Amino acid sequence: MTSVGDLSGKVAIVTGASRGVGAATAVALAAAGARVACAARATDATPLPLPGTIDETVRTIVDAGGEAIPVPTNLAVVEEVEQMVATTIDAWGRVDVLINNAAITFPGDLELPVKRHDLIFDVNTRAPMVAIAAVTPSMREHGGGSIVNVSSLAGLNYIPGLMAYGMSKIALEHLTISAAAQLAPYGIAVNTFRIDIPVASEGFVANAPEFDHSDWEPSEVAAEGIVWMVRQPSSYTGRNESMARLRDEHGIMTSRVGVPHRQTAGWLTENPMHLPEATTS
Repeated sequence: MTSVGDLSGKVAIVTGASRGVGAATAVALAAAGARVACAARATDATPLPLPGTIDETVRTIVDAGGEAIPVPTNLAVVEEVEQMVATTIDAWGRVDVLINNAAITFPGDLELPVKRHDLIFDVNTRAPMVAIAAVTPSMREHGGGSIVNVSSLAGLNYIPGLMAYGMSKIALEHLTISAAAQLAPYGIAVNTFRIDIPVASEGFVANAPEFDHSDWEPSEVAAEGIVWMVRQPSSYTGRNESMARLRDEHGIMTSRVGVPHRQTAGWLTENPMHLPEATTS
């Protein structure tokens, strides 16, 4: 397989699929014909304070005629990340697509407790690395696949209160480059989708209801870009791509709000807590 291309019958894992960009991406992949394993901690039985569960995402997909399963996963635990992949393979026999979307953050820079710093890296960087290693045998066996790591502008710029989060994201982008080089011979593409356009995910809106999100893009716009990347040939790999640049260069992710988006680094730096995906997934 030289390209995931047609997603009909393909198997995808999406982390952080209980809400926001992750849930929207799971729904978009299913609408394109993929079978989707929706992974996150939040379930109907064990919800989090933020809205959304993987069971809700699965119901949305199934009600629309798609195929999906909930896979409860604490991404801070290595064994659970590995089990997430094993559960998916047990259900459908393979994995063709992996979307490493889940991320967490806590406010604080140099004063951030080391325990919280480590947890940020466990979820945002280590879990994607473990997941990539776990899906690789199945992707190699079936001729290739596509992996997309979801990053943030915080990885490129200092944003007050998000130092560790930004560090974890730039490390994730290095993981993309390194894994892409190792997996290219097997037809497995590895790319980064860097969110640098304000996206009003459900989790962020719930945490910051006082902000005006009327000119932010809905999560479905980011999901469109992620699915576009998944569909590219395996030669499209090792790219740390900007959401804004993809929109400008390829004419995808048409705005779903009636005003121009504000996607400059300066705007985000001046409004640090407006980061689109800087909430627990």
